[in-house]
Amino acid sequence: MNAISRRNLLLGAGTAALAAGCAPAPATPSAIDPYGVHQAGVDTPAQRHCAVSVWNVSEPDVAALGREIAALRGNPALEGMPTADLTATIGLGPRLSPAVAELPEFPGDRVAPSERGGDLLLQICGDDPLSVSLASDVLGRATRGTLRWKQNAFRGPSTSASPARNMLGFPDGIVVPTEPAREVWLDDGGTIAVVRRMRLAVGDFLARPVAEQERVFGRRKADGKPLSGGDEVDLGAKSPDGQYLIPADAHVRWAHPLSAGVPTMLRRSYNYDNGGDDRGLLFISFQRELRTFVNTAYRMADGDALLRFATTTASAAFHVLPGFSAGKPLSL
Repeated sequence: MNAISRRNLLLGAGTAALAAGCAPAPATPSAIDPYGVHQAGVDTPAQRHCAVSVWNVSEPDVAALGREIAALRGNPALEGMPTADLTATIGLGPRLSPAVAELPEFPGDRVAPSERGGDLLLQICGDDPLSVSLASDVLGRATRGTLRWKQNAFRGPSTSASPARNMLGFPDGIVVPTEPAREVWLDDGGTIAVVRRMRLAVGDFLARPVAEQERVFGRRKADGKPLSGGDEVDLGAKSPDGQYLIPADAHVRWAHPLSAGVPTMLRRSYNYDNGGDDRGLLFISFQRELRTFVNTAYRMADGDALLRFATTTASAAFHVLPGFSAGKPLSL
């Protein structure tokens, strides 16, 4: 059967089902391949749920972890679960990989020693929260390590016209890397990950007038458009009386790559809610060089208005290992 006749047959079957008063079965999503030049879960479109865990590991068997990842969909613990879009991403900390250094402590950080640094990063993402949780358990046991800290997180739906919103209610306005080979990927196919959990003063922020909230971000809350107008941030745009349309202390100004003088990070961030006032952002970024994040973070500490509502409570950097295949094990 050729492709055109098969498509017509499927369309006809769907029409018949609707005519009979039955909804057609949902399409089965294509499984995300765990194999490739890069590990899945970095530039894979962000799924709805994420579980990040950081481990102390004396001698990690990353090849065995790779085999566990490749066999994840056939694991009995996930029998019958939606697993097609699951991704698992492994990174090693500075003690185990010379490709990455420890993150410095930044102004305003409130990070306990047990939640700073670590030997191994395990990032599990998927649209089904139960599948993510069970996969995290399976692979966590396979690390043969001791858990330092773990955070489950989520994000809302997003499209090209409507980005997902953060815990403060603003669309997640992100500048996406245009040159991944120069900005994100190492020559070996890996990358450098920064993971930081940031508790947000949600109640305090949302109690303020929307106009004040918008000045903090430098964006409109309704649609995420920059206060400079148009679709792209224009840091030099001014009003007729010569005032900058994006305030001097707006987050979008201090976090912008042009302001920090660094390449663009690839962000993959999620919201978290641990109950009570412990709500905020699980910040994850991928970059070719650690200084991309470090320089940006130091610059933001000098005047970013958003940091008045944020406290970092966990912080680490990792070398995300290159991709692997059935014939080429996951390795440093």
